[in-house]
Order: sequence, then C-alpha cells, then structure tokens
Amino acid sequence: MTTQIFDTILLTGASGRLGTVLRKGLAPLCRVLRVSDVVEVKDLQPNEEAVICDLGDMGAVLNACSGVDAIVHFGGAPLERPWEEILNANIRGSYHIYEGARTHGVRRVVYASSVHAIGFHALETHIDAESAHRPDSLYGLSKCFVEDLGRLYWDKFGVESAMLRIFSSFPEPADRRMLWSWLSFDDCIRLVTAALTAPRVAFTVSFGISDNTLKPVDNRLAGHLGFHPKDTTEPYRPSVEARFPIPDPKAGAVTHLGGWFVDLGHPDDEAQK
Repeated sequence: MTTQIFDTILLTGASGRLGTVLRKGLAPLCRVLRVSDVVEVKDLQPNEEAVICDLGDMGAVLNACSGVDAIVHFGGAPLERPWEEILNANIRGSYHIYEGARTHGVRRVVYASSVHAIGFHALETHIDAESAHRPDSLYGLSKCFVEDLGRLYWDKFGVESAMLRIFSSFPEPADRRMLWSWLSFDDCIRLVTAALTAPRVAFTVSFGISDNTLKPVDNRLAGHLGFHPKDTTEPYRPSVEARFPIPDPKAGAVTHLGGWFVDLGHPDDEAQK
C-alpha cells in the first residue's frame, strides 16, 4: 500500500486522458491533490481541490504552484497543433510552471514529455537518454524545449526534474506499433509514482513503455527512479496482428520511433486549408 508522503501535489492537465488516470493513482500519495486544467475538472474527490486556469496566464500558474510539494505537469496541447497554440500552452505554459516551482520552492517537477521529442530516430538504433533530440513535429519540439528548460532549472536553481517520454498510453494497444510502444495506464501510474518518490532525481529522462517484448530504447540511465513496468502487450498480440496487416517496412511511420507523426505536414498549413 502506498504511503502518504506529500502534503500537496499539483497535477496539471487533470481533465485529460492521462490526467484523469493519474488523479486516482496519485491520491494515496498526498493529503491534497490540487487538480488544474483549462476546462472544468469534474467529479472532485474529497482530497482534491480544483484550479481552473490557462497555462499561458503566468499569474494564475504561479498562484497554482503556491504551497505545493511537487508538480506533476501533464497539461498543454496533447497533439500536433498550430504554432500559436503550441507556443502558449506547451512552451510558455511550461516556463510558467518552472517559474512557479522556482519562486515557491517546489523541489521536484515530473513532466509528461513524449516519444515525439526523439521521433525521427530510427526504430533499430536503440537510443538511450543521452541520444540527441530529433523532434518529429512542433509538438515534439515543444517537448524538447521543456526538457532543456528542466535541465536549466536543475543546474541553475536546484529544481529536480523527471522527464517522462511517454510513448502510447491507452487502455490497450490499438495497432501494431503499439505492440512495442504501449504504456498501460497502471504502468503510467507506476512511472509517475516512481519519479515522485525516488530519493534523488536530479535531471532524469525516462522512457515510458510497458514491459513489451520489443524494446526499441535503452532505459538504463533512469534506473535510479525504480520504475518496474508490470504490464505487457503479449495478451493483446493475437488480436492486434489479426486485425492489422504487416505494414510496409520502408514506410516512415514504421521506420521511426515517432510513428505517423513523421509524415505530418506543418499544422499551420493544414489550418489554412
């Protein structure tokens, strides 16, 4: 049973897919879970308090960070979006989160980074956390920015950061790619919990994948977090392989870690159509 070790945790993006899952998973860790989103957070639980704000509003974000022990930052645009939305929600908003942590003395931030920060690496290269950023989208670029932001705030201001490069976190694998990229909801909770409770994080990048048979990345440099995934895609493999044909091995969405994101055009071009 998880022991309550925090007084207050701030969770951003609390109304999103993973934020909703983490509300339940993080509740045992703290006396108060402060849940934040740009939209209403529904079905508040007895130990939750809601803060509705735009991450682009610096004053509101700084207020949301006041009096918290740790920040789990899962807010922002969740997919490729036009530049102004990425700039406001993901880049400017994350800067506000780190300023909130610095000014209020919050010692640790756990951030929902993404595979899309390294999406243009080839599947067979088996990169680790020291491999270069290779974003596959403006969304991925914003994740690279926040990873570097977290490194700066650790080196200069002593704010610890765990950058969790989440691959595909859904109730179950939805296609052949997810047979290797899937992160179960339970393993997502385990990963965030490990990042919150590890004795020392400093600046750490960890890949967020369940214990799947195919392992395209090397997660040894995050071993000190103590994350041990327990789920695997193997029970889903027969059904997924029966529903989806073997893809073209030369297709960009197959050869690269970022999947179909590598084939996206510029979102501002799409918005003008």
